[in-house]
Amino acid sequence: MFQDASGLIAYNPPGFHYGAAAVDFAGRSAFVVAGFGGPNRVLAWSGGQLRDVASPELADEGRQAIAVAAGDLDGDGREELYVLNTDTFAGPKRHADRLFKLRPDGHWDDLFARPENAGVRNLAAGRSVAVIDRRGVGRYGFFVANYGRPMRLYELAPGGALADLAPPLDLARTTGGRGVLSLPVFSAYPDLFCVNEQGPNFAFRNRGDGTFQEVARDLRLTDCDEPGRGVTAVDAGCEFGLCWGNWDGPHRLMVRGAGAWKDRATPGLAFPSAVRTVIAADFDNDGTDELFFNNLGEPNRVFRVGVLEDGVELTMLDAGAALDPDGYGTGAAVCDIDGDGVLELLVSRGEKAAQPLAIFKARSPYSNWLRVRPLTRFGAPARGAVVRAEYGGRVRVKGVCAGSGYLCQMEPVAHFGLGDARAVERVTVTWPDGASVVLLNPGGNRTVTVPYPRG
Repeated sequence: MFQDASGLIAYNPPGFHYGAAAVDFAGRSAFVVAGFGGPNRVLAWSGGQLRDVASPELADEGRQAIAVAAGDLDGDGREELYVLNTDTFAGPKRHADRLFKLRPDGHWDDLFARPENAGVRNLAAGRSVAVIDRRGVGRYGFFVANYGRPMRLYELAPGGALADLAPPLDLARTTGGRGVLSLPVFSAYPDLFCVNEQGPNFAFRNRGDGTFQEVARDLRLTDCDEPGRGVTAVDAGCEFGLCWGNWDGPHRLMVRGAGAWKDRATPGLAFPSAVRTVIAADFDNDGTDELFFNNLGEPNRVFRVGVLEDGVELTMLDAGAALDPDGYGTGAAVCDIDGDGVLELLVSRGEKAAQPLAIFKARSPYSNWLRVRPLTRFGAPARGAVVRAEYGGRVRVKGVCAGSGYLCQMEPVAHFGLGDARAVERVTVTWPDGASVVLLNPGGNRTVTVPYPRG
């Protein structure tokens, strides 16, 4: 299915790479890759290649970064960048995380380095980071899944300092935190789903006012005995399913049933592997999602998710070059970085041995697509928004990624492959506060930017 396109990276030395995020810097897409014991990288499209444009502040060579996520913290229309550093497996650590804000002169400040924020720095070993606009106001908090220490949720306080709101919101749970998904999957508002090891998963359902109720047991999503890693939301027919990987344990594909969720994983999908990131995307533009399982030191796997009237149908595909059997995969992210309507899959590798990054691209006979890019009321990417597209007699659903995979975050765009269809008839965009816009006949083979509705 995939061909190797790693030659698109202009400079690609071996390294210990971990999490990756597809971010929007003033309308310019880039992959940010966490460097463990080496520089963080910012790969932007320029002159037909991906070139590293990281400033010295973002490269931050003295830290051990493993996860990264972006979101507009302060409502200025530009995304801040959270880089999670982990110099120990669990518990307390030496090096705090970074929360970078872009200055008008093009340089970046670390908000945690400001004196007023010293008391809330994250000095606990963590794994994944996600953003959430829990109240639907267009300003995002950064949720950090820590390992052996309480979870964190950083937002700006009224005076401009950072505040950890996890304790008052009852999100400061202590467990072996691993993967995080931020999207409206349990309610009509932004929720959080955490896959953990050494304890049950957490499903934090938004009550609609920015507070949460933990409902994993009620929904049968705890998976208590398995060590979770990557998690993603997948189109299961007008609504989201949940897919997550368990390290050397059975992987799950959970679809909503009557009152609870049921595991629809086939034996092939469930078969254990040394999994890290799990991604759902329409890589080949055939009109259905594929699930990509990024494994460490063993072949990766790809499955097509067909939507049936009574559930889902899974087909294992030939991954082609993305099989990558000798790759020490740690993270992955997707983005149409070159603007041709076909997603690029970046895989970060390392951990057991220094390896270069990899880029894979699907071969497909389908040439039609539509991309929808919602914005907040401040003009930043509306991460956590939900987009539904109607075409060819069906409805497809996509979430604008606020954090998923494992250590990672995908591009802030809903990408729809159209298969045999030539155009989309109707698109509905729903923002985290419940506001919605309907676009009639948006067509195809274009990116539609959708501002937040006014009035």
